[in-house]
Amino acid sequence: MPKRFFQHINQFTTITQQEFEQILPFFEVNQLKKKQLLVEGNTTCDTIHFVLEGCVHMYFIGENGTKRTIKFAIENWWISDFLAFFQGSHTDFYIQAVETTKVLSINAKNHDALLDKFPALEKYFRIIYQISYGASLNKFRYLFDYSKEQIYFHFVKEFPDFAQRVPQYLIASFLGLTPEYVSEIRKKHVLKPA
Repeated sequence: MPKRFFQHINQFTTITQQEFEQILPFFEVNQLKKKQLLVEGNTTCDTIHFVLEGCVHMYFIGENGTKRTIKFAIENWWISDFLAFFQGSHTDFYIQAVETTKVLSINAKNHDALLDKFPALEKYFRIIYQISYGASLNKFRYLFDYSKEQIYFHFVKEFPDFAQRVPQYLIASFLGLTPEYVSEIRKKHVLKPA
């Protein structure tokens, strides 16, 4: 399983197998059952997580008590409240397993020590954070430019892994839609003649 992480790092920078074996002890492996929390809101965010297998979602609880999903992560994706992580502050976000999941987690102290010892990983993490930021910007663009129906079908087309693995109510939450609306547009789309 760590082989996947080794390959991921080497997509963005170069490390040897020997270096990778020295890198792994900076991380902790966490196994999660479906619906188990990895991070609880209103706690200090001092850890970031790399998904080895499975799927998680990040959400917050609105003032009316509704859970609002803001991000998913599947294999080879990182997830955390990155701003709170770098500020060492509290997070309002929860991270929960959508299915049985295994993650590599690294806390802030180990993250700093890791980057001191392996400067090549500075490049790796910089690129990862840039990709994450870019994905967030794209989501906003789609929310402003697309109709609700277009948003849903664009998501399903661009991210088929999520569409097949993630329950529709979580996809609806992520896209700012109701589960009932998603059910309605899916039914309408299926009933349309080809």
